[in-house]
Amino acid sequence: MDNKSQLLTGPIGKTLFLFSVPILLGNALQSLNGLVNSIWVGQFLGQQALAATSTANILMFFLISSIFGLAMATVIMIGTNVGSQNIGEAKKVVGTSAVFFLVISLFLAIIGAVFTSQILTLMNTPSDIKNMAVAYTRILFIGIPFSFLFNYAMAVLRGAGDSKTPFYFLILSVGLDVALNPVFILGLGPIPELGISGSSLAAAIAQFLSLLLFILYLYTKKYFLRITKHDLHVLTMDWDIVKYLSVKGIPMGLQMIFSTASVLALIHLVNSFGSEAAAAFGAVNQIIAYIQIPGIAIGGALTSMVAQSVGARKWERVHRAAAAGIGFHILLTGVIVFLCIVFRDELLSLFLPGAGRSFDIAKHIIIVTLWSYVLFGVTFVIAGVVRATGAVIAPMLITIITLWGIQIPLAYYLANQNGLAALWWSFPIAFTVSTAVFSVYYLSGKWMKQPATTS
Repeated sequence: MDNKSQLLTGPIGKTLFLFSVPILLGNALQSLNGLVNSIWVGQFLGQQALAATSTANILMFFLISSIFGLAMATVIMIGTNVGSQNIGEAKKVVGTSAVFFLVISLFLAIIGAVFTSQILTLMNTPSDIKNMAVAYTRILFIGIPFSFLFNYAMAVLRGAGDSKTPFYFLILSVGLDVALNPVFILGLGPIPELGISGSSLAAAIAQFLSLLLFILYLYTKKYFLRITKHDLHVLTMDWDIVKYLSVKGIPMGLQMIFSTASVLALIHLVNSFGSEAAAAFGAVNQIIAYIQIPGIAIGGALTSMVAQSVGARKWERVHRAAAAGIGFHILLTGVIVFLCIVFRDELLSLFLPGAGRSFDIAKHIIIVTLWSYVLFGVTFVIAGVVRATGAVIAPMLITIITLWGIQIPLAYYLANQNGLAALWWSFPIAFTVSTAVFSVYYLSGKWMKQPATTS
C-alpha cells in the first residue's frame, strides 16, 4: 500500500512527476515499438506489406480506443476505492472488470478472426494487398484477449497507485515484440518463415508472455488486489459496476475516436493538395505524436492521483495536483516544442528529402502549429483531473465541438479560400478555443459534483 499512501500524502509535485515518468516513457516506448516494427516489415517484405500492416493497425487503433475509456473507468473506480480504504469494493471492481474485459476481448477475437476478410473489404483495402492484410490482421484479432487483458492489468495497478511495475512489463512486451519480429518474419533458426503473419504473431506471443509473467509476478508478491481463492465470488458480472464502466468509459473512448477521426478528416483534405503536401503533413505528424506524449502521460497520472484524493475527500490536494500537472506539462512540452522548432530542418530530414516542396511545406506547418500543442496539452491535463470524478460527458462534448465544430470546418474554409498555407491556422485557433473552454469548465467546479463511484 506504499504507492497508495504516496499518491495521497507525498509531496504533490515530486509524487506526480515520479508517477508520470513511467507512463510517459511507456507511451514513448509503444510509439517506438510501432516504428521499429514498421521498419522490420518495410525492409524485409517491401512497401506493399507495410501498406497491409498500416490498414490493420488503423483498425486495431480504433479497437484499442474503444477499450481506452473502459480501462480509464477501471482506474477511476479502483483509485477512488483505494483512496477511501475500501479494499473489498476495489476487489469487486477488479473481479467484475476482469470478467468484463475477458468477455469483450473473446467476442471481438472470434468475430474478427471469422470475418477478417469481410471487415477489410468494408475498409476498402486495395486488392493487391488484400491477402497480406488478411493474413496479418487475422492473427492480430486472435491475439486481442492477450492485448486487452495486458492493458487491463496495467490499468489496475495504475489505479492503485503503481506506475512502475506496468512500465517494467511494458519494456518486456516491447522488447519481445521487437526481437521476435525478424525471427518469425524471416524464419530464423528452427522457426519457419512466416512473412507478414510472423509480425503479428510476434506481437501476440510477446503480449501473451508478458501477461502471463505479469500475473505470476503479482501473485508471487502477494499483491493486495490479487484475487485469491477466498475472493472467487467477485469474479462475476456485478451489473452496477458494469453500468458504471460503460456509462463512464464509452464517452472517454468516443472522445479518443473522434479525435483520431478528426486527423483522418484533415489527412483527406491535405491529400487533395497532392502527394507533396501529404508527405509534409505525414512527416510533421510523426513529430507531433511525440510532442503530445507528456500531456497524455501527465493527464493519465493525474487521473490515478485525483481518484485516490477524491476517495479520501482531499479536494485541496486535487486542485494543487491539477496546478502542478499543468505546470509540468507546459515546462516539458514547451521545451520539446522549442527544440523541435529550432532543429526543424534536422528533424524533417529524417523523413523528407532536404530539398523540395514537401520540406518547405513541413517547415511552414511546424512554425504555424507546433506552439499551439502546448495549449492543446493543457486540455489533456484538465481532462485527466475532471474524469477522475466521473465527469466524462463535458470533456467529450468540448473535444467534439472544438475539433468538429471549429477546426475541421475552419480548415476546409481556409483551404478553399486561401489555399494550403492558410489551413494550418485552424490548429492554433481551435486549440486556443479548446483550452479556454476546458479552463472555464474546470474553474466552474461543476465537475466536482459528479458521482465518483457506483455507490
